[in-house]
Amino acid sequence: MIMREKYMRQIRDFMDKPVIKVITGMRRCGKSTLLELTRLELASRGVPPDNIITINFESLRYEALKEDRALYAAISAKARKAAGRLYILLDEIQEVAAWEQVVNSLRVDFDCDLYITGSNARLLAGELATLLAGRYVEIRVYPLDFKEYLDFAAANEAESGLSAPEQFANFLRFGGLPGIHQMKWEEARITQYLHDIYNSVLLKDVIERNRIRDTALLESVILYLMDNIGNTFSAKTISDFLKNQGRKLSTETVYNYLKALENAFLIHKVTRFDLKGKRMLETQEKYYLSDLGLRNAVLGYRDNDISGLLENIVYLELLRRGYTVTIGKRDTAEIDFVANRREERLYLQICYVLTPENTEREFAPLEAIPDNYEKIVLSTDTLLSVNRGGIRQKNIVDYLLEQTGV
Repeated sequence: MIMREKYMRQIRDFMDKPVIKVITGMRRCGKSTLLELTRLELASRGVPPDNIITINFESLRYEALKEDRALYAAISAKARKAAGRLYILLDEIQEVAAWEQVVNSLRVDFDCDLYITGSNARLLAGELATLLAGRYVEIRVYPLDFKEYLDFAAANEAESGLSAPEQFANFLRFGGLPGIHQMKWEEARITQYLHDIYNSVLLKDVIERNRIRDTALLESVILYLMDNIGNTFSAKTISDFLKNQGRKLSTETVYNYLKALENAFLIHKVTRFDLKGKRMLETQEKYYLSDLGLRNAVLGYRDNDISGLLENIVYLELLRRGYTVTIGKRDTAEIDFVANRREERLYLQICYVLTPENTEREFAPLEAIPDNYEKIVLSTDTLLSVNRGGIRQKNIVDYLLEQTGV
């Protein structure tokens, strides 16, 4: 089992602290493995097996415990047999009815350290926020970053001999879900695996959870998103597009579908920020996917989409590094990403290849910003190293592999 150390560091920081550890992220991104790594960590610290209670609600073994009182009774029975502090690890907790009350009661009634995972952003909304305000910490898990991808690939004999450019090409094509490295490295197998995950997330976390009846229209919305990575548009844009295709869907319904996809951690909405007016703009946002492998399994990989795919990869990397990200607008110019982290700000332009023909287009928007925060142009070039007025060009792979300390 490969340690995902950046997440384990966060979990260790809060072990035995009086907060519930809420591990969130899309299905199959590695949350269950992190719970298992947490269990092993606790065992290595000398916690007796009877004091560690682990339940995965995706298993039929625990089907009877998906009712709140049954779950509470089962954990209470195990607690009576243990001496000392309990460590309770509950995987995919959103499958349990009224789970918020169960977690709150366990916190109140027992000397316990609680860890829960969930595949829906609404896990941290509503009643949980009311019952547990100030008593939980969210640890957000993403699919593998490129450095983690290389670590996982090195453990798969079929991938270990690939060069760095080949690995990055596969990262673009197959994404960062850990499970792809546990099978024979064949495109057809991986694509089928990713397609099955996509269908599972769509069914369990979007359609069933939101009681969506017109699944065909939902999929039309998703296909539009996938086909427009890196482009600005709005819910009305999608509604108008579908109307032109002879399919009627109101702007409000499109918005609801987009929100459902966000809540399932399938997509990320990125709003535009007016750098002159210092305000958020309410229209023409961008959407990026949590994993490009799912997109390519559904839509197919196309070389002419490379610019949008690179943007998607950089956007996810910025989130992993703890940045809040917007799209920058200054007059008519667009800055791909404005990334903020505490007192730090970073401006980024993303392009496939920097050439004499497009250098002005990529650097000029950054040069027009009158502050002294760091500004970078990222591209796939390995030979160029442009530095223009303090604005640097960096190779995108080098940037992804930088050690940030976050």
